[in-house]
Amino acid sequence: MRIGNIVVQLNFRELRSILRQITLLLPALVFLAACSAVPSAPPPAANAANPVAEYTLGTGDQIRLTVFNEPTLSGEFEIDASGTISIPLIGNVQASGKTPRELEQAITTKLASGYMRDPRVNVEVLKYRPFYIIGEVGKPGEYPYRNGMNLMSAVAVAGGFTYRANDQTVFIRRAGQSQEYSYPATTTTMVYPGDIVRVGERLF
Repeated sequence: MRIGNIVVQLNFRELRSILRQITLLLPALVFLAACSAVPSAPPPAANAANPVAEYTLGTGDQIRLTVFNEPTLSGEFEIDASGTISIPLIGNVQASGKTPRELEQAITTKLASGYMRDPRVNVEVLKYRPFYIIGEVGKPGEYPYRNGMNLMSAVAVAGGFTYRANDQTVFIRRAGQSQEYSYPATTTTMVYPGDIVRVGERLF
């Protein structure tokens, strides 16, 4: 009996230790499961106050190019499917993937390579490429982007939430990203040109 009691006590102590470890690990396991189920939003843009200050150009954007004192080289251009614009004298210039300032520099460099002595170039975005909103909104589809657009104004443009919509969280795939992330459905969530916004159904 004595030996048996000792064995029972040891088993009980081991069981209590295992239960304590499970209890300590449970919150971490729940947290990891939640993270894997719903991808969280990536870090906010460095310049969130002015989301297009360092805007990256892409297909469908329309720009105004001004080469000072050279009206024949100046004009309005749309970035084509190959990501380029065709400029008189220097031909095709890659625009997609560049900021307006980077495009200015690229054009300046080409003009200075045997065409002009001291070119002064300015690039201005006239019209941004559209954004897309799908899922539980009144009118899913493609919409023109407006500078400073936030999530709630984008939903309003698309006819508002449907009665089935999850109006607390939305999913956005930014231009150039391969994965969508969850964002709060508030005015602090910004929408950028080329974004795909998905409004899901609420669970109950």
